[in-house]
Amino acid sequence: MVRIEGKNTLRNLSVSDAMRRQIVQLDQDKTIDYAINTLVKFKVNALLCVDDERNPVGVVSKTDIMGAYYAALPIDSPVEHIMVSPPLFCHSQDSLESALEQMRNNGIYRLYVLDTSSGDLVGALAYPDIVGLLYRYCHHCEYNHLNAKRRTQGDIVRRLSVREVMSSGAKSIGMSESLNTVMETLSAHRFGAMLVNDENGLPGGVISKTDLALNYKHGVDPGVEAHTVMSTPVYTCDVDALLEDALKMMTIADIHRLFIYDGDKDNIVGVLSLSDAARIRSGSCYACVSIRIKVEE
Repeated sequence: MVRIEGKNTLRNLSVSDAMRRQIVQLDQDKTIDYAINTLVKFKVNALLCVDDERNPVGVVSKTDIMGAYYAALPIDSPVEHIMVSPPLFCHSQDSLESALEQMRNNGIYRLYVLDTSSGDLVGALAYPDIVGLLYRYCHHCEYNHLNAKRRTQGDIVRRLSVREVMSSGAKSIGMSESLNTVMETLSAHRFGAMLVNDENGLPGGVISKTDLALNYKHGVDPGVEAHTVMSTPVYTCDVDALLEDALKMMTIADIHRLFIYDGDKDNIVGVLSLSDAARIRSGSCYACVSIRIKVEE
C-alpha cells in the first residue's frame, strides 16, 4: 500500500538546523529608547531581556514598543515595564516541526533555544530562520526551476504559487489617517505593516512597526497623518508568481512581507509574509512530496 505523508519539508529537521546563533540581549533596566537603537542596529524584531545575573526574564518586541508609543509611555522608561514575561524556550535537538507548532499554539514569532545537553542558551528561532532554511533547501534542490538542466529537460513538477500560500485581503488606510489609527489597526489584526492608499485609493506607501518605533524614538506626535511618515516603495508581487521567486524577492530586499496584486498592480488582494511561508511547512514545489512516499506492508 502506498501512502503519501504530505508536503512537509520540515520532517526530520531539528531546531539546530535553522536557528540563529546570535542572541541579542538587553538588561531589563535599559530604556525603551536604548532598545529601539539595539533593534535597529542588529536588524531584529525582538530582544531577550535579562536580569542582573544574566538570567532571561522576558522579551521586548516591536509590538511591545508600538504599544508603549500608543500609550504615550515616556521613551526613557525601562523595558521591564513593557516586556512580555517569561520568554519561551525550546531545545536544540527538538524537531523543527514541534518548535513551529509551539510558536503557532502560543501565537508568538520566536523561541529561544537551549542546548539539549547542558541547558545553556545557544540560539534563537524565528519565522525568518525557518523560511531561510526552506529557501536554501529549494535553491539547491535539483527541481529548482532556475536549474539550467531542469529548464532544458522541461519542468515536470507542480510548483506552489503565491496564491496558494498568501493571506487573502490586505487592510489599508488613507494618507490622512493618524499614526494612532495605524497602531490600532495593526494591533487589532496582528499585522506587521499597513498599506497606505492615496486619495485615489491606490497604494502609496507602507507603515511598519519599525517605522513606528523610529517615529517614537524621534518624538513624532502619534496624531500626525500617515503619509508624513510612510515608507516607499510598496514591494508587490503577482498573485500567480511562483512562491520560490517571491521568497527570493523578500530575501534580496531583506523584507518580511509582499503585498500581492491580481492583474493590475494597484489591485492589492492579499499579503505574503514570512510566517505564511513557514506555515505551509514545505518548500516551493511539490517535488518534496514524492520523496516521502512510503510503501507500507
